[in-house]
Amino acid sequence: MHAFILHHYANSPFSEKVRLILGAKGMAWQSVHVPSVMPKPDVLALTGGYRRTPFLQRGADVWCDTALIARVLDRAQPEPPLYPAGQAGAARLLAQWADSTLFWAVIPYTLQPQGLTHVMAGVPPEGLKAFAADRAPFTAGMVRQTPADATVALSTYLGWLEEQLADGREFLCGARVSIADFAVAHCVWFVQLAPPMTAIFDPHPRLRAWYARMSAFGHGTPTTMTSRDAVALAAATTSHEPCRIEPGLGFEAGEAVTVMPTDYGRDPVAGTLVGLDAEEVVIRRHDERAGTLHVHFPRLGFQIRKEKSS
Repeated sequence: MHAFILHHYANSPFSEKVRLILGAKGMAWQSVHVPSVMPKPDVLALTGGYRRTPFLQRGADVWCDTALIARVLDRAQPEPPLYPAGQAGAARLLAQWADSTLFWAVIPYTLQPQGLTHVMAGVPPEGLKAFAADRAPFTAGMVRQTPADATVALSTYLGWLEEQLADGREFLCGARVSIADFAVAHCVWFVQLAPPMTAIFDPHPRLRAWYARMSAFGHGTPTTMTSRDAVALAAATTSHEPCRIEPGLGFEAGEAVTVMPTDYGRDPVAGTLVGLDAEEVVIRRHDERAGTLHVHFPRLGFQIRKEKSS
């Protein structure tokens, strides 16, 4: 079985979520660094159009979105479990909140001018312009908080998280680490990239101590791999992941469909439906360089559309 390949870049907050999971599970993995802005020819060869970072690959299988990636890694390495018995429901709910509501307070708060110079340190002016131009259509239609609104929101949310730890628990949902911790941790980590912005954590000593515990997990054992080699590996292998279409969900195996996120980065990926249940969507697609791949998406937060026959 091929090792997992994480396609990511250094300052990507959702990539840090997965890197910490790999560290907590003590996993060895292949590391492919992708560009933070378009063009991304090797990314598109593997995903078919999905360009949010990160994504996970093993052979000819590609998993998109960290909610699904976390489940895949948890199946592959069950210890420590990301969804511990007795707290799985609460952990999933808190993780979903962190990946959306908390994240979208952290981004405008951290990327205020005094924070942006640290997060994008070393990037020339033309690079900053390219990043802004790349992200503008990526989040088109979203209502973004002003820095003032984001500051109030983030201060409130951090207070809630501090209260969650007030009984002396080690992690957010109890004595064991869970998916909730990793979802919150990547948001806290992003603020840490901008030292002038970190004073917002000063009133929250329990949260600071919790984040130190999370950081201590590290990133496992990565080995560098080129994106070209990852594409070649996909072309040379075949998907071994079992797929089935659960009845009653309105779709049939073999239908031509497109799949895309419903929130941002709504780039549709076209293919043939080969797997569908309440948690996962799988399409088969072919690329001239990457060969035949199975691209996996979470069902929640993604839209499936049937393509009209010509």
